[in-house]
Amino acid sequence: MDSLITAAGRALAAGDPLGALNFIALRDDGPALALRGIAMAQLGDLVRARALLRRAARALGPKEPVARARCAVAEAEIALVSRDLTWPVKALDAAHDVLERNGDFANAAHARYLSIRRLLLIGRLDQAERLIEDFDPEPLRAAPRAAFELVVAGIAIRRLRISAARVALARADRSAREARIVSLAAEVESATQILDAPAARLIAQGKARTLLLDDIEPLLRSKTLVVDACRRVISHQGKIIPLETRPVLFSLVRALAEAWPGDVSRAALLAHAFGARHADESHRARLRVEISRLRKALGAAAGIEASKDGFVLSPRRARDVAVLAPLADEAHAAVLALLADGEAWSSSAMALALGASQRTVQRALDDLATDGKVQALGRGRARRWMTPPVPGFPTTLLLPTALSAG
Repeated sequence: MDSLITAAGRALAAGDPLGALNFIALRDDGPALALRGIAMAQLGDLVRARALLRRAARALGPKEPVARARCAVAEAEIALVSRDLTWPVKALDAAHDVLERNGDFANAAHARYLSIRRLLLIGRLDQAERLIEDFDPEPLRAAPRAAFELVVAGIAIRRLRISAARVALARADRSAREARIVSLAAEVESATQILDAPAARLIAQGKARTLLLDDIEPLLRSKTLVVDACRRVISHQGKIIPLETRPVLFSLVRALAEAWPGDVSRAALLAHAFGARHADESHRARLRVEISRLRKALGAAAGIEASKDGFVLSPRRARDVAVLAPLADEAHAAVLALLADGEAWSSSAMALALGASQRTVQRALDDLATDGKVQALGRGRARRWMTPPVPGFPTTLLLPTALSAG
């Protein structure tokens, strides 16, 4: 490999895309096109970056499978950062296999890391954890190793294993300092600060207080029956009753839990569950049906007893009942949570990540846009959504810097 390609690769590894372009900006051979694509990605021009990487793969040809596989890995990361979650995963798996067979373990590890990161992004935590069990991050360089530890921490946070998340973030911090990339170090610091920020509200016996993530883990392990409005589940001593696909039942049990140990009137329950202002006999009949379904869903965890005016929640084994609620009961909170990463999402990618229909997501985006909470970029199929920009560091785009070393 010639000296200009080597120098450009070193500049990219150091997080200096402009310096890299100074060496290769006028060249159109395969290795130079690949490095130019990575440089443009680091500068934020993702459309141009993908075009350059595809040109590089064509220029390299079938006789250079390793270099082509590296281009595929780089394009996969650009797709991930662009929130193009429909990018063909099989192409990334094939690139991983080629790199591993040819001894490029650093980029093979990076390809596997991207697969794990994508699974985390779309909420496939079980699959992501299975890949992590067989994954060795040692071949990764300092920057992608820090990013991998951020993913490990992200999974631990989603699982509410906060001690494990802190350990992973400490490893990420060491790797980020080793990489000497300022924006990456800032991203790790931002993730660490999340652990010490208020995460949710605890509502119990008519009183509410904020909780840190460190407080939530022991709460869910305690003898308290927790109605988790963040994940729409009921938790008791590690056992979970999922209600995320049964919004009426969850609305009813939340209202009963917030009022515990008191009861909730039938009129209030009808308003909570159905939005009924003036109940008639059909509403009351439907309420009886839904209460019966809720009793069955709760099983041995709790019962629901009729009172003079309504119903009261009756835990079987729990000492207390509490509601774990978001800091703000924001409409379309799940959509806003995805957009909180600062990236531009398509509605189709959000639908995939949330497990919802694209039309449902689009209606939520339209509501949020009306309230000025999100904004659209582009038109038609190229339209992307993001929250209004705020000062701060963008999410780090890490590309396989070992591409320059092959």
